[in-house]
Amino acid sequence: MSTRESVERRLRGLVRDIPDYPKPGVLFKDITPLLSDAGAFAAATDAMAEPYANDDITHVVAIESRGFILGGPIAQRLGAGFIPVRKPGKLPARTRRQEYSLEYGTDALEIHADAVGQGARVLIVDDVLATGGTACATRALVEGIGAEVAGFSFLIALSFLPGLERLAGSRTTRLIEY
Repeated sequence: MSTRESVERRLRGLVRDIPDYPKPGVLFKDITPLLSDAGAFAAATDAMAEPYANDDITHVVAIESRGFILGGPIAQRLGAGFIPVRKPGKLPARTRRQEYSLEYGTDALEIHADAVGQGARVLIVDDVLATGGTACATRALVEGIGAEVAGFSFLIALSFLPGLERLAGSRTTRLIEY
């Protein structure tokens, strides 16, 4: 068994299923047991950063809110700056906004308009890739302020949903796939 497979098996064992959360019919993948294990948390962020170690990443852009937990340590491991993408009204300076579709409506994300300059190479980080709506909206925000998206790094990808399909053509890594 490879080291990566060993890490994936260990981390998978720490993801807890919560049925019918946040609504009936949803099986929520709870990563809090993984985060509470210091060794597993470090192994996860190391493994999420490793594929991009030689890619000259200048900034890690993390998606609210669990993406922040992973994005900070990944940015440090890559020697990169950290940029939060947040729900509307949460950032204090001038922002750029991107709306995106949900199953039952729309939502939006914001980034500081001056978060990165031209030529920045960005890694987008989040905990779970499901439908890909937030990831695609974040990519649009990053490209809209002049940066290049070098890739996406997820702890978990739900391959039975269209997120991986929507990011086809982009470098996308994930540690655990369901």
